[in-house]
Amino acid sequence: MRFKGSTIFVTGGGGFIGSAMVRHLLSDTLARVINIDKLTYAANLDSLPGATENLNYTFERQCICEGASLRRLFEKYRPDAVMNLAAESHVDRSIDGPGEFIQTNIVGTFTLLQETLRYWRTLSPEKRAQFRFLHISTDEVFGSLGEEGFFTETTAYAPNSPYSASKASSDHLVRAWRETYELPTLVTNCSNNYGPYHFPEKLIPHMIIKGLAGEPLPVYGDGQNIRDWLYVEDHAKALTLVLERGEVGETYNVGGRNERTNLHVVESICDLLDERSPSPNGPRRNLMTFVADRPGHDRRYAIDASKLERDLGWRAEENFETGIRKTVDWYVDEQPWWRAILERGYQAKRVGLSQ
Repeated sequence: MRFKGSTIFVTGGGGFIGSAMVRHLLSDTLARVINIDKLTYAANLDSLPGATENLNYTFERQCICEGASLRRLFEKYRPDAVMNLAAESHVDRSIDGPGEFIQTNIVGTFTLLQETLRYWRTLSPEKRAQFRFLHISTDEVFGSLGEEGFFTETTAYAPNSPYSASKASSDHLVRAWRETYELPTLVTNCSNNYGPYHFPEKLIPHMIIKGLAGEPLPVYGDGQNIRDWLYVEDHAKALTLVLERGEVGETYNVGGRNERTNLHVVESICDLLDERSPSPNGPRRNLMTFVADRPGHDRRYAIDASKLERDLGWRAEENFETGIRKTVDWYVDEQPWWRAILERGYQAKRVGLSQ
């Protein structure tokens, strides 16, 4: 009976994490879900199988930077919560073209906050008390860790890429709208997500697709950059808990406690592909090549999710080994999904080398 009678706006619901959020809400709650998405290159409504037949689902093609249009959606649907997942998120692209990241991640969040505040002020005192604005962000706002330690909710912000700087800015806006205007906001910062329906430009799907094609597998630098990997469906469950039971004004870190080097990730993918779909040309590890590193490439990320685990009782259900196996299996079994993206003209070219 979770969220029965509630209407939830999910911005960016056609993206990777956003679509996982929509799928989870439709399958595990009774919420009415309004998916608000501009449908940029990385959004894909095919990531929501069966959604259009669900009476609790509605799609609105809309950019969060357009205040007047957002206002009409608030007036039309009268939501009880907003989950903001609309964002440009590819670090390499942010290096070559930071403008889109500033526009969507900063201006878009500002516009969404303003229209949410305008709407929230029209609600009854009871409805205002129940309303929530959940802003979904990244651990990259904290910068790069050394060999030890973890990011916590009190770690100082030190973003190192245009992408992470734009997300840090949006986090600060959300905090300010809470402190200044009393809008009931929450913020989450997550580690690297992976799983089904991930756009092919990101590391894991990129390596799976190239590995299936027998093409070179490019590893940045020495491959020793470390990320904490979080299965996307575990993330969606965490966000639902934060929306449902999180304390207004608080920040929650969401991580999988699965630190792996990029080299280990690629090697694991190679081995699983060899197991599922052996190549006549031999082990896919032979396809691995080391290429020029990304400018300003953060060395290590690691999340301490103790607050979320302690206060809300969340636990990641997948470890890296189970999650990466499920992910590789999905890309092998669901090739029409990603082949359709390639056929629409997406080319997996290296970007982000601008100096």
